[in-house]
Amino acid sequence: MRVTLMRTITIAVVVSGLLVYINRTGLARWPLLALLVLWPSLGGHFVEVWFLNRLRPRLQHTRIIQILARLLTWFIAGIALQFAMCITARLLTANPRCPAWYLGGPAFIGIELIAHAVLYLRGRPSFYSGRG
Repeated sequence: MRVTLMRTITIAVVVSGLLVYINRTGLARWPLLALLVLWPSLGGHFVEVWFLNRLRPRLQHTRIIQILARLLTWFIAGIALQFAMCITARLLTANPRCPAWYLGGPAFIGIELIAHAVLYLRGRPSFYSGRG
């Protein structure tokens, strides 16, 4: 758990740092952005653990069912995580810019597909190999 926490915090700090650099928002925004990026980073980890340990064992073992269930899980989780990010931003800033609610699902699917591509390239179980 400790490694997972460190990895998700590192991802949040690096991604938020890139966002600060790209958008030229200033270093004062970095902690807030890091907190917001923790939602998909750490939240995504817990969504994946929930899927693997709770939902997947209850599904049919056919590959197409597993793929569709995982994509649907990611879509719903993406919307929920985006909602959580917007609530957090509204609590901590005056005028947050929150994208439309339906963009969180496809965005989170994209994030997960990239993360699983990295796992696949490292020879680890992933969405692409069907082992994870």
